[in-house]
Amino acid sequence: MVMIDRNHDPKKNAELIAQLSGKKLNINELVIETNELFKEASEDYRSLNTKINKGISSFFSNFGSSLRRFIQTKSAFDNAKNYETVVDTNGNVFPEWMERLNEEYKHLLKEINREVYIEDFGAVGDGKTDCTEAFRMALGKGRVKVYIPEGVYVVKEIKLPSFTYLVGAGKRKTVIKLHDSAPKGRRLITNKNHRTGNRNVKVTGMTLDWNVERLGNVEKTSTWGNHSSCLLYANVKYGWVKDVEGVKPGLHCFDISSPLYNYYGDGYRARGGSEFIWLDNLNGYGFGDDGITTHHSDNIFISYCHMSDPSGKTHKKGFSNSNGIEIDDGSRNVWLLNNSTARCFGGVEIKAHHTSSAANNVVIIGHLSVNDNRSYNFRHIGHHKENDPESKTAINIRAANIISYKPVHTELYTNSSPRAMVVSAYKNVAVNHFTAIGDPAYDYGGEPAIAIQYRSRNVILKNVAMSGFTNAGSDIKVFGGSNRADNVKIRNVLAKHSAPKAIQIGKGVSKASVEMVFAEAVNGQTVVELADNKALVKEIDSKGFKQMVLGQPQI
Repeated sequence: MVMIDRNHDPKKNAELIAQLSGKKLNINELVIETNELFKEASEDYRSLNTKINKGISSFFSNFGSSLRRFIQTKSAFDNAKNYETVVDTNGNVFPEWMERLNEEYKHLLKEINREVYIEDFGAVGDGKTDCTEAFRMALGKGRVKVYIPEGVYVVKEIKLPSFTYLVGAGKRKTVIKLHDSAPKGRRLITNKNHRTGNRNVKVTGMTLDWNVERLGNVEKTSTWGNHSSCLLYANVKYGWVKDVEGVKPGLHCFDISSPLYNYYGDGYRARGGSEFIWLDNLNGYGFGDDGITTHHSDNIFISYCHMSDPSGKTHKKGFSNSNGIEIDDGSRNVWLLNNSTARCFGGVEIKAHHTSSAANNVVIIGHLSVNDNRSYNFRHIGHHKENDPESKTAINIRAANIISYKPVHTELYTNSSPRAMVVSAYKNVAVNHFTAIGDPAYDYGGEPAIAIQYRSRNVILKNVAMSGFTNAGSDIKVFGGSNRADNVKIRNVLAKHSAPKAIQIGKGVSKASVEMVFAEAVNGQTVVELADNKALVKEIDSKGFKQMVLGQPQI
């Protein structure tokens, strides 16, 4: 039985993942193998037409909208630099650009010419005194390190100039709390200049309490856009957030974003996104929407964080897309390392809204999802149905050494069936060493545990271990039909006492292969079920199943 509460220490995640998977993987070999799988998955990828200029006549016929688009957006196809995953001699994992961020950390320390203590400016950590002015004076124009001792410091908002280092005594020791009179849309901590941007800012060692109780019994706890969060970096270049807890924000605990969310269409990204940001050892709970989220920003590293137990009160009751970690609209080059989520709608969601570019180039290495409704949810909303436009930007996901532990129904999103993983609309997806553990006593309603669906393409699942989904319809289902998935490879699957059907391939899936599967059950039905004969199936073995393959596979 795995129970992780909101105070869970995310530094233990790597150890928990190893215990649940039963594997002690060589991290360097894991990265190399996953990269090779990703290369194989993306061999057949052909990018869509990336021309998004609709011409002069269209520009002038919709002048106001076109002018706003020109001012506020940029192309999603700007040939941004691709970075690799680095494993050092001690087994530490980080994105290739981390060396650049480390140099900027030295730059931050060099630029600091003052070290001050917040109490010297009149701040009192008694949970009553308004300390807003004290923080404003202490921060000044930046180039300062501000020490905050233990206590509860009430503020109406803190705005960080460039070259600022805010240091508390630790989570739940130093508490920054939003003032009772602060409006619903107030952010607790953000950078000072969203329009022109800031650089080299760090926040560490504190709890950020958004004080949602001040709003009373409201149906919705947030306003709009990127407001109503514990911490927002908008248009920040080189930033760090380390050893920080976010408590019950109206919207997000931690938001790495641009000044404005952007909905001008697939193929566009907002200007002013943040870049080169490291989030490490963060906790968050009670969030109205997501624990950690990113929008229209590049080069983000999220490591050893734990997000759990959202309120979902940004959304209409029963329709709360509240995720532990959400890599959202227009985000690119995002690494997630050994994080955990619990009791959210989505554990990790990589996605976009219909009218925005999808997040792409996302790498997950190690993740523990406990009792999330959909442990891993990859989708581009509005690009799923047969008549929907095909997504131009939903590409490139690598996930390795990940755990789904007992996904369940949730009141956050009442009609959503539990899933260990869903892949929709995304192309070039490589999943390696995935352990999905269901609850044999739980009613999964005959639904699949893993769903590859809704026009996803170029997907490889390798080294998948399934158990406990005895009331599911199947362990892995590749959906067919008019909006079928295609070019899906499933390789090296171990299903033990799990669903009555290990793998289903739907009708019309033109390219699929299933190799090296062993399934064991007491009353199993079919190891591999094919709706037609277009799949390559080989090296299938089983114990306790009525039949190995239903349908006529290609040989």
